[in-house]
Amino acid sequence: MDGLRVVPTWRHGRERLYVSLPDGRNIAWYDREAARVNLLGADREDDVMRALRPFITGPVTVGPPPVPTPAELARLTLHPDDDLAPNRPGEALLVALDRDPGPARRLRPDPRRRALEAEQTVGEALDRLDGAGWHALHSVPLPGGDRIHHLLIGPGGLFALHTLPARRHRVTVADPMVTVGRRDPHPLLRAVRAAADRASYALTAEVRPVLALVDPAAVTVPTAPREVRVLTDTQLDALSHQGGVLKPADVEALHAMARDRNTWGRV
Repeated sequence: MDGLRVVPTWRHGRERLYVSLPDGRNIAWYDREAARVNLLGADREDDVMRALRPFITGPVTVGPPPVPTPAELARLTLHPDDDLAPNRPGEALLVALDRDPGPARRLRPDPRRRALEAEQTVGEALDRLDGAGWHALHSVPLPGGDRIHHLLIGPGGLFALHTLPARRHRVTVADPMVTVGRRDPHPLLRAVRAAADRASYALTAEVRPVLALVDPAAVTVPTAPREVRVLTDTQLDALSHQGGVLKPADVEALHAMARDRNTWGRV
């Protein structure tokens, strides 16, 4: 196969097969979902197609990569230190635990680890929506040390999600108070709404607040909270069923804006 290698990778939830030279340089990639082979140089087309032949299962389009949109160009020029897209779910907690893991033995589990597990659960559920035209950003930093746990952007609009671990506990939501198990009620919904308001200001677009409860034993909501949607981690795919709010170009533009750390410095 002329020394070419085919290397599978995943980008934003989509599989790509990269074709590379022996020195590691990529000369093409095959996007299965788009059924397209993108060539970085037409002179090796025959070699590339021979290398990919075992992996291609139907008709494909072959040609140079599509011209990037303005939103894609903005992402390409974004400095890596300012790009929030690589943030993992619970990124801030991962960093905090790495810096200060706490005592090896303690009477009760570190609450940061429960919070991290909850954010990872919600983050993984949101990342699975990527193929449906949605984008999720995680652990978006805000001035003053606050952060948005997850920001979801897609055809149905924008959502700021606050994750709450509730493993095997009953949860009662009585706006603005939230009670988990036998703990004291806490006015959590005020903070959930405030985070969404700050995101709306930064992105100049409506951002709707969502409280995501992870693994609760039961959820009681006597009266629907003002503006805030309450979902469990198993119900998050319901957000993707909404559409007709944003066009694909608007989704990409807002995602490019939201992933830039500098966007959030003024809220």
